[in-house]
Amino acid sequence: MSASSVQSPPKLASPVVTLNDGRAMPQVGLGVWRTPPAVTAEVVCTALEAGYRTIDTAAAYVNEAGVGEGVRASGAPRDAVFVITKLWNRDHGYDETLAAFDKSLERLGLGYLDLYMIHWPVPSQGRYIDSWRAMVRLQEEGRVGSIGVSNFMVEHLRRIIGETGAIPAVNQIELHPKFQQTDLRAFHAGQGIVTQSWSPLGQGQLLKHPEIARIAARHGKTPAQAVIRWHIDSGLAVIPKSVHAERIAENFEVFDFRLDAEDMAAVAALDDPTGRIGFDPLTFS
Repeated sequence: MSASSVQSPPKLASPVVTLNDGRAMPQVGLGVWRTPPAVTAEVVCTALEAGYRTIDTAAAYVNEAGVGEGVRASGAPRDAVFVITKLWNRDHGYDETLAAFDKSLERLGLGYLDLYMIHWPVPSQGRYIDSWRAMVRLQEEGRVGSIGVSNFMVEHLRRIIGETGAIPAVNQIELHPKFQQTDLRAFHAGQGIVTQSWSPLGQGQLLKHPEIARIAARHGKTPAQAVIRWHIDSGLAVIPKSVHAERIAENFEVFDFRLDAEDMAAVAALDDPTGRIGFDPLTFS
């Protein structure tokens, strides 16, 4: 794993989004969902060498240790990398969240965490409020820079904000051209919550869509690059996932073009309220 290209300024740099707590998060990052633990360190190091500065993992991915190893091996300064991990469903509850955070931080081995999220609301348990209160404590103690949620719907957001007064910095949700979640994004905008897209390429299902291919060809880009650019131009943070070095680099080469109004309208027309690929947050446990 070479550190040379990390130690010098990368040729490409992601724009940043400013969170409602004043901290900055690079807009384009690497997701490591389903990245095998044995290769996670190499994948993370490759991404950091390509210029990525946000890395998204979770306790449930069982690769937090590899993320930490990759960050250290890359030579990137710790304060230049924005590391995210998430609380898993079985660890909901106040004391349980504090204990789970300690375990994640130990596995990462990075000293502190940039963003800690509740992975799913699991409304059937009814304990996400207790977890959120614990996260507020972790932030107040300076153990994590920012706190957020993942897969929360408006009703869950209203509840944690109403009962604690603490607004999440980020809500990471399934979001791609076939499932654009415009109502939820509008609520986020009203609260100053950054929307971060997971499965931003629709798990690859969008890459052969003729409209996406047409837009990509107009700009001399790949369909994946066109879709990632759509997320950027929509003001979304985005975490495409790959384990292949060439695809990791390709997904980051999206800062030298923009989609125009015609492109954006064409993608908007692809939205389908039934286009969800992943689990439903209202029922998943």
